[in-house]
Amino acid sequence: MTSTPTTPSAADHTIEDAQREREEELVQRVVDSFAGTPDDRLREIMGAAVRHLHGFLREVRLTEEEWRQGIDFLTAIGHITDDRRQEFILLSDTLGASMQTIAINNQAYADATEATVFGPFFVEDAPRVELGGDIAGGATGQPCWVEGTVRDTAGRPVPGARIEVWEADEDGFYDVQYGDGRTAGRAHLFSDEDGGYRFWAVTPTPYPIPHDGPVGAMLAATGRSPMRASHLHFMVTAPGLRTLVTHIFVRGDELLASDSVFGVKDSLVMDFVEHPAGTPTPDGRDLADRSWASTRFDVVLAPGDAGVDAGVDAGADTDGR
Repeated sequence: MTSTPTTPSAADHTIEDAQREREEELVQRVVDSFAGTPDDRLREIMGAAVRHLHGFLREVRLTEEEWRQGIDFLTAIGHITDDRRQEFILLSDTLGASMQTIAINNQAYADATEATVFGPFFVEDAPRVELGGDIAGGATGQPCWVEGTVRDTAGRPVPGARIEVWEADEDGFYDVQYGDGRTAGRAHLFSDEDGGYRFWAVTPTPYPIPHDGPVGAMLAATGRSPMRASHLHFMVTAPGLRTLVTHIFVRGDELLASDSVFGVKDSLVMDFVEHPAGTPTPDGRDLADRSWASTRFDVVLAPGDAGVDAGVDAGADTDGR
């Protein structure tokens, strides 16, 4: 029986004591080189970065050819990154680093709604719609009624909370991807005196993150899909309360367990109820012969001093979607 050749693993390497000491001595010398850093936090970060980077190199026993391939990969990411596409943050998203940073900076507090990745397509100054308005603005897709309340963790209604919402159309594209200046699938509104909100959108559908670059090549090489589970973005802000950046996801979507940026959380998976054509809508809107969907998302905001407030995080210019 012929065995199949395999690439040697780190476990195949026996490290002599003298070699281990040389490697450890180098790590310490590099860490010590940052000892004079005036900023304490920067010194802490640089020391930890060096220790973990060298730990990775030593654990996998990286070859020089693999090192060169890594440099080429990072160089390609730099080349494709511009003012419209941030491939480095896309890499962060697909490695789970973005979600880990969000978890660290949005610590669990009582029953506050969980945060998730921001995505690349938030736009400042999106148009305002009144309660019950339509954020679609011409975006294609099945009409979807979204309603809920905004409350704090003590159960008190939060009137006047600013609710930013944005989403892709049924073809998986956000308005800014079309390049023709359209505004569609995004708006902001404010909760009423009872903390309630409601609006029309389009039913979310799945789509791929950009996968025509080095991150896409990495996903293909590792057998991973670039697809994101269907979702609708929210950002909710109110004075004295922690800013919430999150999505809601469609229950039953087959991609929930394999979302390419690890953004899905069980608490954010909602029922989107299908209504056949002719079913009366909550606000009496006439949809003629079109079917529609509806969902409810009740938002709970943590106090502003509950852990670290990430606010609008660095993911705002990513291609993580």
